[in-house]
Amino acid sequence: MMPRGNTATDEAQAVSTRFTFRRTIVVVEALVGLGGLAGSMQLLAGVATPPVSVLSPLGLASWTLPAGWLFLTVALPSGLAAWLAWRRSPWAPLAVLVASALLATELLFQIPFLGFSVLQLIFGTVAIGMSVIAFLARKAGWSPRARLTTSL
Repeated sequence: MMPRGNTATDEAQAVSTRFTFRRTIVVVEALVGLGGLAGSMQLLAGVATPPVSVLSPLGLASWTLPAGWLFLTVALPSGLAAWLAWRRSPWAPLAVLVASALLATELLFQIPFLGFSVLQLIFGTVAIGMSVIAFLARKAGWSPRARLTTSL
């Protein structure tokens, strides 16, 4: 007969390992999502926006399309990643990776039209940092594959 370990301890260890960085992901992705939402609303309202002339190379005459782009590439993916992490979904680290890639893409699209800004540097650092955290969370066992093997 094999000795049995402390089930509560084993379960607590599995949960803490499986959901590594959960709080960090929830907080940071929620803040990035809220920032994207606020930025989208700011563009739609025309508050503290660059001149519309910077959009002329794109053939745009208003900030409506860029506001929608910002919402779809930053607010929505980051909000979804935060929600998935909050729900302890096995898909949360993957959602963080996608949200980080989309945030980086958004920033790279901004630079040619708006020029470089410290805010872009800050959000770029967040995108890189959250990518690292997502990889570490997956490595610690927080992934759909880990959920399938533990539920069998």
